[in-house]
Amino acid sequence: MSAVRNPWAVLGALCVGFFMILLDMTIVAVANPAIMIGLHTDLSKVIWVTSAYLLTYAVPLLITGRLGDRFGPKRLYLAGLVVFTLASLWCGLAGGIGALIAARAVQGLGAALIAPQTMAVIGRIFPADRRGAAMGAWGAIAGVATLVGPILGGVLIDNGGWQWIFYVNLPIGVIAFALGVWLIPSLPTSTHRFDIPGVLLVAIGMSALVFGLQQGNTYHWAGWVWASIIGGLLVLVAFVAYQARTAIEPLMPLSLFKNRNFALGNVATAALGAAMTAQMVPSYFYLQAVRELSPTRAALVFAPMAVVTMVASPLVGKLSDRWPPRYLPTFGFALFTAAILWFSRLATPHGSLALIGVMAAVCGVASSCIWAPLTATSLRTLPWQQLGAASGVYNNNRQLGAVLGSASIGALLAARFAAHQLPAGASEGIAAGHLPDSMKAPYAAALTDSLYFTVICLAVCAVASAFFIARKPAESVAPTVPVESVDSYR
Repeated sequence: MSAVRNPWAVLGALCVGFFMILLDMTIVAVANPAIMIGLHTDLSKVIWVTSAYLLTYAVPLLITGRLGDRFGPKRLYLAGLVVFTLASLWCGLAGGIGALIAARAVQGLGAALIAPQTMAVIGRIFPADRRGAAMGAWGAIAGVATLVGPILGGVLIDNGGWQWIFYVNLPIGVIAFALGVWLIPSLPTSTHRFDIPGVLLVAIGMSALVFGLQQGNTYHWAGWVWASIIGGLLVLVAFVAYQARTAIEPLMPLSLFKNRNFALGNVATAALGAAMTAQMVPSYFYLQAVRELSPTRAALVFAPMAVVTMVASPLVGKLSDRWPPRYLPTFGFALFTAAILWFSRLATPHGSLALIGVMAAVCGVASSCIWAPLTATSLRTLPWQQLGAASGVYNNNRQLGAVLGSASIGALLAARFAAHQLPAGASEGIAAGHLPDSMKAPYAAALTDSLYFTVICLAVCAVASAFFIARKPAESVAPTVPVESVDSYR
C-alpha cells in the first residue's frame, strides 16, 4: 500500500467539508430574525430550523462512523457532501417554514455522514504524537467558520435575503467534493454489523425529548408534553440497557467508557455543544433587537472571538501534545465561563459594544484552549480499530448536547419572556425590528437570564476536564496508511 505523502494536504481537503458544516450552523444563528420575517413565523418555529438540523445530525452519528469503517471514510464523506449540498439548495428554495425545517433535517443527515469521517481519517493518517497539532489545525477551521459564518451571513442577508445563506454552500460543496476525490486516500475497511434497533431507540427517545422541551411553553406544559419528555428519557435509558446486552455489535460500545479520558471528554463535549448552541441565540437577538444592529454589524461585534480562535488554535494544538491533558481545557472552560458571566452584565440596552468585543476576544482565547486539546485527549489513547466507533460516539454526544441546548434555550427564552411580562407576540415584533424603548430593558433581562444555562454547562465542562489524567498513547494507535516524513510537512 502506498504511503500518504502529505497528510496535511489530506487534512486540508477534509477541512473544506468540515468548514461548510460549521459555516452553515453559524450563518443560521445570525439569520433567525430574518427568517422569522421572511416566512411569517414565530420564535418557537424558527428554533426548529436549528433543532431539526441538529437532531438529524446527531442521531445517525452512532452509525455513520461505523459505515465509514465498513465502506471506507472517503466514500461516506463524499456521499455526505452530495446530500448536504443538494439539501442546501432545497433550503434556499423553501417557501414556508415547514419546507425549510424539512430541508434542514436532510442537511443534518448529510452532515452526519461527513463529520465522523474527518476525525477518523485524521486519527488514521497522523501518529498519536502529531495528532494534537493536526487537531489544532482542525480547530483553527472552527475559528475561521465562526468568523466567516456570521459576517458572511450578515452581508448576504442585508444584500440578498436569508435564502443566500444556504445558496453559498453550493460552490463550497462542489469544491469540497473535487478535493475529496483528488486528495483523500482510500483506507482499509473492516466488517461491522449494524444495530438498527439501537438507532431506532435513539431516534425515538431524542425526538420525543426534544419535541417536549421545545413545545412545552407553546402548549403550557400540558400533561402530554411531560409524557413526551419523560417517555423520551425512558427510551434513552432503555437504549443504554440494550447496548449493554445486545449480541449485535453495539452502536455505543460501553467498553469505550472504561477509558477515563474518553468518558470525561464525552461529558465535556456534550455540555459544550449545549453551551455553544444556547449562547448564540440570545446573543444575536440581543444585538439585533435591543441594540438595533444590522446582521452584519452584529456579526462584527463577535468577530474577535473567531479571529483569536483561528490564530491561537494551531499553537495550542502543539502544546496539547506536550502538556498534561487537564491544563489547557480546564483553563479554557473556566475562562469561557467567566467571559459569559461578564457578557451577562454587559448585555443591557446601553452596554458598551467595545467591551463586548473585548469579551469576545477573551472567549476566543478560551475556545482555542478547548477544541483541539479536548478532542485529542478524548481519542488519543484509543486503539485505531476503535476510532471509527469512538469518533461517531464523540460527535454524537456533542451534537446531542447541541440539540438539547437548542430545545432548552427555546423553552427558557419563552419562560423568561413571560416572567418579564413581555407580550405573547413580542418575538414577531422584535424580529421585525419594532422593539419599543420601553421593552428593551425587560427583553435584555430575559436574554441575559437565559445565559445562565450556558454558564452552568461550561462549569460542568471545567469540572470534567479537571479530572483528565496523563496516559501514554495505546501502542495499537498507529496510522493504518504509512506516513512519510510527517514532520517535513509541518
